[in-house]
Amino acid sequence: MARRSSITLYSHPSSVHSHRVRLVMAEKGVANYDVVELREDDQSEDLIDLNPYNTVPTLVDRELVVYDPRIIIEYIDERYPHPPLMPVDPVLRAQYRLAIFRMESDLYDLCEDLEGTPAVARKARARMTELLTTLAAEFAPKHYIGEEFSLLDCTLAPILWRLEHYQVSLPAKHGERLGQYAARLFARPAFEASLSAEEADMRPTLAAH
Repeated sequence: MARRSSITLYSHPSSVHSHRVRLVMAEKGVANYDVVELREDDQSEDLIDLNPYNTVPTLVDRELVVYDPRIIIEYIDERYPHPPLMPVDPVLRAQYRLAIFRMESDLYDLCEDLEGTPAVARKARARMTELLTTLAAEFAPKHYIGEEFSLLDCTLAPILWRLEHYQVSLPAKHGERLGQYAARLFARPAFEASLSAEEADMRPTLAAH
């Protein structure tokens, strides 16, 4: 009989937050874990018992239950220390955490609006374009956002993967710069491994590679 993993991830197959957690798990090489996929109308009595907010992603590791995505990815990074995805220096770690917080507040919060009514989506699309254009202008000549691949890149990658799906396009100069960075992220084996079937369908040509 196959041994059941001690880790279970409750995940939504197209949630940007769930995608980020799956990506960090893949980057850490965590293969032996169970995934419970829940869609919008799905109910899980187990999840209701585990998480008072009944939200995904929720990670269960033996007796520990974690249900904030930022806490989840930091826990995974510390639980599986190699390769490290956060710097050792406390000042730099604080700067990275602030950058992740800003991505969540500025970019992740727009994803729900991008799935909204045409008027709401149009406004969110313009704001997303503005934010990413500013980011791209500060980007060159960095290979990754920080000195090494980190949780910053894991946080931004699911957003960049969804731009075509959300019909978000950037001005040519900045779009090319950010596109080159995105291509480096999408080419990582862990990124491909992190995609759900629904996410792969957002960009089927790239996902096939």
